[in-house]
Amino acid sequence: MPKRHAVVVGAGIGGLTAAIALHRRGWHVTVCERAPEPPTTGAGIGLAPNALRALDTIGVDAARAVGSAVPTTMGVRRSDGQWLTRSTTADMAARYGMPPIAVPRPALTAALAAALPSEALRYGTAVTAVDDAAGRPTVRTAAGPALPADLVVAADGIHSPLRRAYFPAHPGLHYVGETAWRTVVDAPDLRIPAMSETWGRGERFGVTPLSDGRYYLYATAVVPAGTRSADPRAELRRRFGSWHDPIPALLDRVGRLDPADVLQNDLYDLAAPLPRLHHGRIAWLGDAAHAMAPNLGQGGCQAIEDAAVLAHLLPAGERGEGGDSTDSTDSVPAALAAYTAARRDRTDAVRVRARRVGRLGALRNPLAVAARDLAVRVTPARLALRGMDDLFNGFRLPG
Repeated sequence: MPKRHAVVVGAGIGGLTAAIALHRRGWHVTVCERAPEPPTTGAGIGLAPNALRALDTIGVDAARAVGSAVPTTMGVRRSDGQWLTRSTTADMAARYGMPPIAVPRPALTAALAAALPSEALRYGTAVTAVDDAAGRPTVRTAAGPALPADLVVAADGIHSPLRRAYFPAHPGLHYVGETAWRTVVDAPDLRIPAMSETWGRGERFGVTPLSDGRYYLYATAVVPAGTRSADPRAELRRRFGSWHDPIPALLDRVGRLDPADVLQNDLYDLAAPLPRLHHGRIAWLGDAAHAMAPNLGQGGCQAIEDAAVLAHLLPAGERGEGGDSTDSTDSVPAALAAYTAARRDRTDAVRVRARRVGRLGALRNPLAVAARDLAVRVTPARLALRGMDDLFNGFRLPG
């Protein structure tokens, strides 16, 4: 029987997850990615229990595919090394059924791509427009013939051209006031058992053990948008070299990297929620739909949730003999309206919460920093962990 055709715009984690979920629902899937090839370098990503559950609903075992790193503890420290709050992963596993894992982003992308038919992936294929989104969409690319589709999944990232085209009145992106550096280093001799984020005055430094034995490092600083230094390695040493161990030793490893291996990006989130996450037969997901600051580690996790929910709500991919399925011809737009209803409020709540957490971490006034640190330190760990329930236990497939 003929199959419905979905064109996914973007081969990031959200786009690839959506493609897998739709492929396993019987859809014919084409993934258009503007980059000429899959990424081979990049940072890490944490997969929280909500994302792992969402992947499980579409038959993807991330830990089996790319391995897992499970630190003994996770928490927040001061720049002198004092812990403000921490929880054991055993406590997290007991509360949420599993601990979070951290993996290299390129490895996860490769594992997701490997779950798709090779002919589904079209690298070096930039989408230039989607015509007639409310009828039968036609996806136009710079690399070949137009692609007729029954569904277009806009997973085209934080600067989503499709979001700008279909929501021209939306205010767009909002600079959260910080820039971020990210990199991955080899440091097997350090044997760092904890996933931690250290808060200073307007600066933060995070350390995450990855599944391949390396460490994902990230740092943020409150600076005007567009601020850049000649050498990001020296800038990190200047800002964080006097902080607690093992940060200086990790910065020594950073100093051995090529400067191009230290990524720097100013941090933006969506200035306001989109009025809806669909238009006709286009659905937005991930950063294209609800770009959020990385302060909760939920950007990729929410994209994975989006993909699982979207595929769950859509009709199966096989059509009936009449050319469409036995469902009504309006089944796809109706499913996308249900997708908006299922996802818009949750993702916007996470976006707002991530912005608020970032403001705490970005405090610079000494009195405000002292009050923040005291408030975090006196909060019992069990209450701090309970505060994550709506994130980690919040994923549900709609009935």
